[in-house]
Amino acid sequence: MSEEEIWECIQQNDNHALKKLFDLHYRRLCIYALQFSCRLPDAEDMVQTVFIKLWTKRNELSINTSLKAYLYRSVYNECMQSVRKIKNQEKSVDDIKYEMLQSQIEEDMSFEQDKIDKIQSLIAELPARCREILLLSKKEGLKNKEIAEKLGISIKTVESQMGIAFKKIRQGFVNEELILFIYFHTRCIDI
Repeated sequence: MSEEEIWECIQQNDNHALKKLFDLHYRRLCIYALQFSCRLPDAEDMVQTVFIKLWTKRNELSINTSLKAYLYRSVYNECMQSVRKIKNQEKSVDDIKYEMLQSQIEEDMSFEQDKIDKIQSLIAELPARCREILLLSKKEGLKNKEIAEKLGISIKTVESQMGIAFKKIRQGFVNEELILFIYFHTRCIDI
């Protein structure tokens, strides 16, 4: 039976003719589709979709080329449509990821600025000598010995004042999740 005869039988609702056409071309069409999909199950789905469309639109279709050429072109079109759909989905997912990341960055920046503002406020409330020692240590990067020499006080006094400063700042953050010790050692605070 020629392809023209098979096509005429399909148009006359002969599902045996469709099965014959399917058996003739299915495997090679799947191999062809595999070039575009990279996964056999996807390639098989695309080829099956082409056969389903062929059957459901059999009375509307006008095939001007060979049936084989029509099937290959249809599989190609189905593959390209699938590729476009996947790219659109990936773009949508990327857009969503970008928006979420942007939102998180803005939220983190706002959160961090609130913490910096609170720390600056708490530092401003420290006793003058305590604030001076803390700023010499954390803003200017001086060691306890250097602070003691600069201010003409003992190292123990510097350590004591630093302890008082950290305690008061920690008390200001009692109900919040923040490890101030790490924060002070990893951030430069501008006051």
